[in-house]
Amino acid sequence: MKLKLGIPKGSLQDQTVKLFKKAGFNITVSERSYFPSIDDSEIEAVLFRAQEMSRYVESGIIDCGITGRDWVLENNSKVAKIAELIYAKQSMKPVKWVLAAPESSSIKKVKDLKGKRIATELVSVTRAYLRKKGVKADVEFSWGATEAKTRMGIDAIVEVTETGASLRANGLRIIDTVCESTTQFIANVKSFRNSWKKKKIEKIVLLLKGAILAEQKVGLKMNVSKKNLDKILNILPAMRKPTISSLSDRGWFDVDTIIDEEVVKEILPRLKKAGAQGIIEYPLNKVIY
Repeated sequence: MKLKLGIPKGSLQDQTVKLFKKAGFNITVSERSYFPSIDDSEIEAVLFRAQEMSRYVESGIIDCGITGRDWVLENNSKVAKIAELIYAKQSMKPVKWVLAAPESSSIKKVKDLKGKRIATELVSVTRAYLRKKGVKADVEFSWGATEAKTRMGIDAIVEVTETGASLRANGLRIIDTVCESTTQFIANVKSFRNSWKKKKIEKIVLLLKGAILAEQKVGLKMNVSKKNLDKILNILPAMRKPTISSLSDRGWFDVDTIIDEEVVKEILPRLKKAGAQGIIEYPLNKVIY
């Protein structure tokens, strides 16, 4: 038996392959094939666009796959949502679908869109958003280059963004957020009822979540004398209590801990000043609680 796994082709592809590698799976993608190789004989990988992934999972063509919450909503797919995997093509944060109009436009708020034309790839979600806001507007499908459509007679767009930089570069102003989206691991409902496939899926998800968590953490090792130990421990913001081991030199200890990478630059000088020696910072592949 094999698990048919969908890998998102396109903007998420490289980041997904990188994440799987960190989780322990080596995926090799050929430019001429939609069937990547993976170093797990129990998995058969296939490339699909994130936009259509949930449809193939729902229909059972594949057992599971990775796509955005936005496309599950857009396709109204009935799938098992196994896990939220917060990563995107540029960062480890959720992305937003935003409503935007030209800076020079008279459109300043959602109500100003009454009777206007909006271009987007996320048509169904946008229409649902407008209904909720009580606004009637013409929503048109846009297959790429959506940011340029306002120069071609379109009044506003709904586009995905991580930072908003591309929208600003194209002279567009964000009016509102239509929805937020994170990457999700989804499964076919019937496949997830199969005990072997469920166990395999849960194993993959556990490793992927561990790899994502590790992206935000680093390990720290240092040597600390007995007299400075309490001072060092008061400085360290550990996930759990640090591991403390006695060294061969009497009165000295090895202190090993895991911390958020963003705080390292602030606490390293403090650790050094408090008496820590031989401080080593090292990357992590997976962190699993």
